Amino acid sequence: MTTSTVLPPPPPRPDPYVTARGKPPGNVAARVAGWSARHRTTAILGWLLFVAVATTLSAVLGTVNAEDSEYGHGDSGRASELIAAAGFPDRAGELVLIRSDTLDADTPAFRAAVNATVTAVQGTGRVENVNAGAVSADRHAALVTFDLTGPADTAADRVGPVRDAVAAVARDHPDLLVAQTGDASIDESIGTILSADMHRMSLLSLPVTLGILIVAFGALLAAVLPMGLALTAFAASLGLLAVASRLVPAVDTTMHLMLLMGLAVGVDYCLFYLRREREERALGADPERALAIAAATSGRAVLISALTVIGATAGMFMTRDTVFESLATGTILVVAIAALGSLTVLPAVLSKLGDRIDLGRVPGLYRRASNGRGWNRFLRVVLRRPGLSAVLAAGTLLALAVPALGMRTAEEDITTLRSSSPALDTFVRVQAAFPGGGDPALITVRADDVTSPAVTAAIDDLKTRGLASGALHEPVTVEVNPDRTVAVVSAGLSGSGVDATSEQAVRTVREQVMPGAFAGVDGAEALLTGRAAGSVDYNDAMGRGTPLVFGFVLGLAFLLLLVSFRSLVVALTAIVLNLLSVAAAYGLLVLVFQHGWGEGPLGFESSGSVTNWVPLFLFVILFGLSMDYHVFVLSRIREGHDRGWPTKLAVSRGIRSTAGVITSAAVVMVAVFGLFVTGSLVSMKELGFGLAVAVLIDATIVRAVLLPSVMVLLRERNWYLPRWLDWLPSLSHGEPVALPPVVRERDPEPART
Repeated sequence: MTTSTVLPPPPPRPDPYVTARGKPPGNVAARVAGWSARHRTTAILGWLLFVAVATTLSAVLGTVNAEDSEYGHGDSGRASELIAAAGFPDRAGELVLIRSDTLDADTPAFRAAVNATVTAVQGTGRVENVNAGAVSADRHAALVTFDLTGPADTAADRVGPVRDAVAAVARDHPDLLVAQTGDASIDESIGTILSADMHRMSLLSLPVTLGILIVAFGALLAAVLPMGLALTAFAASLGLLAVASRLVPAVDTTMHLMLLMGLAVGVDYCLFYLRREREERALGADPERALAIAAATSGRAVLISALTVIGATAGMFMTRDTVFESLATGTILVVAIAALGSLTVLPAVLSKLGDRIDLGRVPGLYRRASNGRGWNRFLRVVLRRPGLSAVLAAGTLLALAVPALGMRTAEEDITTLRSSSPALDTFVRVQAAFPGGGDPALITVRADDVTSPAVTAAIDDLKTRGLASGALHEPVTVEVNPDRTVAVVSAGLSGSGVDATSEQAVRTVREQVMPGAFAGVDGAEALLTGRAAGSVDYNDAMGRGTPLVFGFVLGLAFLLLLVSFRSLVVALTAIVLNLLSVAAAYGLLVLVFQHGWGEGPLGFESSGSVTNWVPLFLFVILFGLSMDYHVFVLSRIREGHDRGWPTKLAVSRGIRSTAGVITSAAVVMVAVFGLFVTGSLVSMKELGFGLAVAVLIDATIVRAVLLPSVMVLLRERNWYLPRWLDWLPSLSHGEPVALPPVVRERDPEPART
């Protein structure tokens, strides 16, 4: 008779998302990831349903775009609102320049060309209010002005037949220049250029990003996953933008920025997750355990980073500017959705795939974990003399930042595109022959009756004073609205519209011409608007709003870091390092674009200034993206510190373990942002260059040299927290269940003191 041994049942498999005490970790990211991993199908289908519904909203609702009158600031903004509400016919103005270097405007051949132009444009049946009376001071140029029939916002779609008629006149008079420009012609031209630019950059950004990710991961599926998250987050955010635009109207560049930011943060967040999961698998953790650790560490860093980027971007609302409010709305939406996907659907997909995430391994590129030898050698050099390293890095950044002290901002000079646009080339010629005639100043006069003798006399005096001052030029026209409560005086303004001459002309008209003409006229108000006046008012508004934005962004980032890391020193150090990074980017921006050092290599013509909206926008976005890296690195350093490692060891391992992720993410961002440098508009070049160079500085000088050297110098003082702040919550930076420290290879030798 044989007896059989009954084996006890195997112990239950431990839940990797439960701590050693049997409780869920006190980490929101880990708890959410744990739920997603246990309910993978629900999480994945829920995400796909969310993206589908949001995308449908975009198609059904459509996006509300900002009106022209909503862009202004100060007096020019008020004047634009008055004009928009005064009931003037909604139309787009066009003009034809007839010029000869040899013929006088009174010669028969010249007059024949002018008359032929008038006949040709009237023959199209698409114009009204034709005027052919303007002649230049040198008598070698004349203007034929007219308005296109129909709504102004669709005039670019109807200008073609009129332009063809003018081209026929030009062919019949080869000895003269006959060329058309104006609102509709320029809008059509710029629209065509920008559409081509954005289409090209969008097509290039995807394969470029995918190629970099394939090199980073060495596996096709692992490379495709971040792209999938970024693109679905972008698609969903477009749908929510359609809803948000009911409250905050969108501008043309918002969607392009959302794609750029969606790729940047979506890829970053996936990189954080995947690299940590791979690292833990290489150390022997099973797939579930590795994912749990990645969720509790990298997932938490993603959450803090997203909150910081969203908070920094929200600072743009304080400008009360239509463009910044729209850009802030779009950026917040795409970052929030990318973070949501990283915390929910990404853990579910990784749990579902397991080691199959490495399908499609590329020979020679695939490796589960980086050995970090290159960074280890570099860190040995940096940390051998941390004081010298910190001084050299900080000195380099300060030297790069010095040119920023001379930064001059102005509205973008679109005439730099004239080589690609006949309409803009003609616009420049009109400006030369008729200063300000191509883009005139508009003096808006409001009164109970603008046709009354007192107001009419004041308007006549305004013309006389303006022309005598040299600030205003012919042609000067006056248009009255149907209610006779608003009159618009249109006149050429000295300068190009964006230079110092135009700024001085605006001040002359506002401070001398208008007050003198309307002195003693009760109940009348005169306001100056137009391109140059709008640029002056915009700069004044940004001068008032920028300190508020800076204070808000810096204060919020400080509070988030203080709460996240329970350290006053870490929060202050992060703020200072990021400010140095942004300041260095500003200095390079001034050298390359304002001083024109990059004209040849980057293919643009410097206007002697930086586009007025770029510096503040760069600060907000760069600060958010810099904090993205900073939080990720600091989380790894604090994780080591919480394990009891000495500060030097925690810093060296934290920098080394995150170096591969930071490098890969930075290469993606630099490549995507760098594509904007290939655009036609100087503002797009400035934006792409500023973002790319700042990310490069941040990922190299700041993260690899300045941060580790400063933290090693500060030692335990890094974690200083005053007693009166002990009430701050203590947040874990480690994995749900503590693992013993693992020595992966020799750490940098101690610093010499």
